[in-house]
Amino acid sequence: MSLKNAPKPGSTDPSIIRNFCIIAHIDHGKSTLADRMLQLTGVVDERAARAQYLDRMDIERERGITIKSQAVRMPWTVPDDNDEGAEPGTYVLNMIDTPGHVDFTYEVSRSLEACEAAVLLVDAAQGIEAQTLANLYLAMGADLHIVPVLNKIDLPGAMVEKYAAELAGLVGCEPEDVLKVSAKTGEGVAGLLNEIVLQTPPPVGDADAPPRALIFDSVYDTYRGVVTYVRVIDGKLTHRDRIKMMSTGAVHEMLEVGVISPEPVKAADLGVGEVGYLITGVKDVRQSRVGDTVTSQHHGATEPLGGYKHPNPMVYSGLYPIDGDDYPTLRDALERLQLNDAALTFEPETSGALGFGFRIGFLGLLHMEITRDRLEREFDLDLISTAPNVVYEVRMEDGTEVVVTNPSEYPEGKIAEVREPVVKATILSPSDFIGTIMELCQTKRGSLEGMDYLSEDRVEMRYTLPMGEIVFDFFDQLKSRTKGYASLDYERSGEQAADLVKVDILLQGEPVDAFSAIVHKDAAYAYGVMMAGKLKELIPRQQFEVPIQAAIGARVIARENIRAIRKDVLAKCYGGDISRKRKLLEKQKAGKKRMKNIGTVEVPPEAFVAALSTTQPSEKSGKK
Repeated sequence: MSLKNAPKPGSTDPSIIRNFCIIAHIDHGKSTLADRMLQLTGVVDERAARAQYLDRMDIERERGITIKSQAVRMPWTVPDDNDEGAEPGTYVLNMIDTPGHVDFTYEVSRSLEACEAAVLLVDAAQGIEAQTLANLYLAMGADLHIVPVLNKIDLPGAMVEKYAAELAGLVGCEPEDVLKVSAKTGEGVAGLLNEIVLQTPPPVGDADAPPRALIFDSVYDTYRGVVTYVRVIDGKLTHRDRIKMMSTGAVHEMLEVGVISPEPVKAADLGVGEVGYLITGVKDVRQSRVGDTVTSQHHGATEPLGGYKHPNPMVYSGLYPIDGDDYPTLRDALERLQLNDAALTFEPETSGALGFGFRIGFLGLLHMEITRDRLEREFDLDLISTAPNVVYEVRMEDGTEVVVTNPSEYPEGKIAEVREPVVKATILSPSDFIGTIMELCQTKRGSLEGMDYLSEDRVEMRYTLPMGEIVFDFFDQLKSRTKGYASLDYERSGEQAADLVKVDILLQGEPVDAFSAIVHKDAAYAYGVMMAGKLKELIPRQQFEVPIQAAIGARVIARENIRAIRKDVLAKCYGGDISRKRKLLEKQKAGKKRMKNIGTVEVPPEAFVAALSTTQPSEKSGKK
């Protein structure tokens, strides 16, 4: 349709607005479907079109995954002769494309709050995955209308009838009600847009009430400051209004309001049900918090909207700049990244070996990997990250309790009990792999809670697993053992007591805090031997012998020696008495002994990077 006839933002009647999001597993075609919708509605012309149009970051395009949810406004005209029974006319569709990986569930939950319906997209060749189920339950919990859709029906391996029945059983509809599309070829996408208009309820709000808008995302622009994305619930936000953030009480003048279509388009105001952006020119990233309510300064609302439940970090890791002068840059970079990724938490930390840095909480290993990648690319930083670990609760015999987010915080003295976080994991897999999955979960100290067959050849297994066991290589091993067919979803479910110990790595008798780890007693010896062996290869030889020891408390469990570099002091002795040679060797030996007492071992940054990247046993899982 022509964009000239599209309803202008701000003057839009809420009855023609439809707010929806797309939820699915990784690689089930969310971004491709979004591309087809952008082309069909005409907001992106053929010249500007590219694959994964809404994935703006280089990392997203390289890896083929969505990391950030993206909102876009699209006009859509329903024809008079549509088969779906939708009322003919021109509508405004606000679509939010969401990530699919378990580590970015928080992004999905925030997007759901800005919508009235969710398109549940399932690959017709792979069927329902664990993360699809998790996102479906999130959408149902947010009381959204679910539109079930099967994608990739053009594939030779598509089992449309089988998975339509499976999807209908989950959503509670008839198999013929499940829509069939091919995002790649465009087949069925126009019918899907008509169904979205028909099935999605229009937004409800009081246009005459004081303005209230929910902040569901924000980004930092170097030139314009903080750009805040909002969904207007009541009233109207107008250009040049003075607005107030209800949680902080901060007041700003709105320099610009508008909608994303999919590039920013200015508007005079934003009315009930509209999704758009605000620019206030504020450079302080702490002034705009995701989940906050925006209202007007004068005659504003008194009751804020229900915000978001903030997620608890699952995995902690230390990030340190290789160059100590980059510490302030890293702090600014983390603050800006937190604006764009509200699930990120960080606090300053000091390490004797690595200097000043930050202890950062992540929602999972992929979240950690992506965050580090973004810091290095977007802010031009060189970073060392310590081995990831989870939060432990240590109770001493005298009754005191210590929360440990870092092995260096592990207390000395008599310990009564150590409690570790556990997760409820849901694994979906073809039934051929039940035995190998059970074996893997048992080696990771998991306990089977239940098992259900979704169909004759697909099984859902529910396990309770220690969080510390799955943050390293569990997902890699699960994929390699099931030929890539299994999928995993997990959520935090409390703590349990466990037999855990802290393994210290000593260089010349001095502990190096960056290499310490909290591991299960049964795995302590293997960790100690592996780290001692790695460091022997990585640390350059010194003028004196350097012992590398792995110890639990005062007990050494593994040891390697780095041999000293020796000068050939006998080179000038040709012939002559043996006593003269012995005297020179004894003199050298005494010098080495004295040097060992006063010498210090310099560990090069490259050794830290190499040792810490290989502490994750992912190499052993067959991941290349």
